[in-house]
Amino acid sequence: MDKLLAKLPPPPGGGGGGITIPGVDWGDCVKDSVATLQCIPTVFQNVINWALVGGGIVALFFIIWSGIKYIRSGGTEDKVKEARETLTYAIIGLVVILLSFAIINFISALTGVSCIKQFGFGNCN
Repeated sequence: MDKLLAKLPPPPGGGGGGITIPGVDWGDCVKDSVATLQCIPTVFQNVINWALVGGGIVALFFIIWSGIKYIRSGGTEDKVKEARETLTYAIIGLVVILLSFAIINFISALTGVSCIKQFGFGNCN
């Protein structure tokens, strides 16, 4: 792993200690191509963002799957009910994912503290 990190080119502007990953701003948490404890908020933020995107993709998959189940049910009462339940739970999951973003943005706008959208609470101005 150290050999891989050593071969990464430095980012434009010289910050980040040689690690460049598209869409990730490491800031000054990387020293000599080694992540420090200051990188933990960035890692948490990226993991949660990807988990929410993954959850949205899974919910979309289940919405499509419930449609396929409904088409293949052939009018059988039990299979139609199962397809409707799958669709209901997939939509509930998608709504929960969307509400999680909305609630955080609402609290941020209400309190005027925009840094709660990230995990870098120490970077609040």
